[in-house]
Amino acid sequence: MSDAEPISEAAPADPVRAQVEREYSEKLARAEIKGYAAQAGITLPDGFTDYLDGSKLLGEDGKPSAEAMDKALAPFRPKEPDFPSLGGAGHNREGNSFRVHPRISLDVRKR
Repeated sequence: MSDAEPISEAAPADPVRAQVEREYSEKLARAEIKGYAAQAGITLPDGFTDYLDGSKLLGEDGKPSAEAMDKALAPFRPKEPDFPSLGGAGHNREGNSFRVHPRISLDVRKR
């Protein structure tokens, strides 16, 4: 057997492999954000994923991150109204039994 170590021959391929994994991880993250948005009921604008920086959607391990996708989709989520529900408030507390109060004439002649 030869004294040459196959590890040293594989070492030059490691940076290339890492670059390919990074490139495809970004493409995978863009595809996953579309699926994640569909599950959440969010309709993304046309070409939205084309403008996303795929590296920002990856976690520290180089795989797509759910937290990063949540942040990217946050502006598209429907917002809850800032005002409280007013059902049963005011003069109409009993529901649909709205009572009409008699009008009082302010005419001095009819007092």
